Amino acid sequence: MRWNIQSTPNTQKLQHLQNELQVDTTIATLLLHRGIETYEQAKQFFRPTWHDLHNPYLMKDMDKAVARIEKAIANNENILIFGDYDVDGTTAVALVSSYLKSYYKNIATYIPDRYTEGYGVSFQGIDFAHDNDFSLIIALDCGIKSIEHVHYALQKNIDFIICDHHLPADVLPSAIAVLDPKRQDCTYPYKELCGCGIGFKLIQALAKNKKQSDIDLMPYLDLVATAIAADIVPITGENRVLAKLGLEVINSNPRPGIKALIQNLKKQYLTISDVVFIIAPRINAAGRIKHGNEAVALLTEFNINQAEIFANEIEQHNSDRKDIDKQITTEALELIQLNNEQQNYTTVVYQPHWHKGVIGIVASRLIENYYRPTIVFTKSDTKLAGSARSVKGFDVYKALENCAQHLEQFGGHMYAAGMTLREDNFLNFKLSFEQEVKKTIPEELRSPELSIDMELDFDKITPKFLRILKQFEPFGPQNMTPVFVAKNLKDTGFAKQMGKNNEHLKLFIKQPNSIGIDAIGFGLGDKINLVQNQQVFNAVFSIEENEFNGVVNLQLKIKDIQP
Repeated sequence: MRWNIQSTPNTQKLQHLQNELQVDTTIATLLLHRGIETYEQAKQFFRPTWHDLHNPYLMKDMDKAVARIEKAIANNENILIFGDYDVDGTTAVALVSSYLKSYYKNIATYIPDRYTEGYGVSFQGIDFAHDNDFSLIIALDCGIKSIEHVHYALQKNIDFIICDHHLPADVLPSAIAVLDPKRQDCTYPYKELCGCGIGFKLIQALAKNKKQSDIDLMPYLDLVATAIAADIVPITGENRVLAKLGLEVINSNPRPGIKALIQNLKKQYLTISDVVFIIAPRINAAGRIKHGNEAVALLTEFNINQAEIFANEIEQHNSDRKDIDKQITTEALELIQLNNEQQNYTTVVYQPHWHKGVIGIVASRLIENYYRPTIVFTKSDTKLAGSARSVKGFDVYKALENCAQHLEQFGGHMYAAGMTLREDNFLNFKLSFEQEVKKTIPEELRSPELSIDMELDFDKITPKFLRILKQFEPFGPQNMTPVFVAKNLKDTGFAKQMGKNNEHLKLFIKQPNSIGIDAIGFGLGDKINLVQNQQVFNAVFSIEENEFNGVVNLQLKIKDIQP
């Protein structure tokens, strides 16, 4: 594990921000690392409000989208809300459909089947719309590259409105409106919204026309915050505003579907991390194990008793998903050993019986064991379907481009991709991918890096410091949980291994002339020999509150230890 301490900010900027905000060097440094240099930027960062959201009509084609929806309503047309089967897609469908249904009844939803239709707009979905007399489809979290599909729909007299956040190709689909801030000709000020975020901008524009207030849209923000957390988009700008306000809704008055998912949690306050690890996997499990329709049904259900029934079914799907991905991970690790591939530059594994819905999760799990670009394949009809995950700093999509001669098709981005290939091409592809990564990956990317904000002595960890640190939430990309390093530490004799296989480490640590602090190191059980017998060590950590039986205590979450 490489430790990389960020460079100290410019002295003048540091001094200026300290004076403007009346904060200490540590807080000013953390803010500058996040690109915050002025009082105004800090105010917006710490106190985001509705007023920080942009006018939805600044988005290219928003006026056309609203006009077409209002025309459909005036003409009593049937509108189909179409979205992807992941968290971003299902929350977006739940958001737009439940908003439109609040004043118009001819609304239905459609989530493609992960296994028979695959990702994005499908011809099957368009046929469904045609057979059931839908004349307008609103596609959410997909559609930006669906040129053929939109053309096919037009031949059947079905119009499209596309709300997407993925990168467009050079040519856009012939839709009535294409809402995507990443369009080259779109001057919308914030480019990093997720699919559900684009859906929210659409209902915000519709609400403006209906003279509704911001308060009327508050109940939809639990969905937006869930999508922002799950889709790993930057927690900056509008995403930060929507995530923060949405978390308030999740913690105070969530919709019955989300309430049913979280009601057994013994937590006073749910953070964005809880949304990522508790709410999101359960919503995702519906599309992985059964069908994304179940997630939409849960998120649009307003009877709490029925919502609890749906939530219990989804809980079972999530439990099944965990068992399946655990089993496949075990089998994949055995394959790596069997083939003597422990020292490879890549992991590429395949078994025909592996469940297609979890191979992406398994790829991520394998990276925890062998830190390198990883692809997991399974059989899908007559082809092999693969899911790739990468390591920090390495562009797996580019590597796939250079092995494209062996693939039928592929798509994705720097850190995650999906692909299909013919079974007789598997070994050639595997060899080609290994050689490509070996040739292009810098040596330093072959071991994980810990990015550290700064050194922090224990005497700086005061109640005031913690109060300000909490206001940095919600955390996420481009606003990660602050990570510190402290030196000259000693355990006070409480060090012990924990967990089923002694994989975790529990400590009570001190610095010279400081009070002791509880600490836990998940997955660091094998480092106990570095801290026993009063040995001096350095540690990288984040600061968190540990809640147990309703009592909240300060705790350090240790990320790594060195002598």
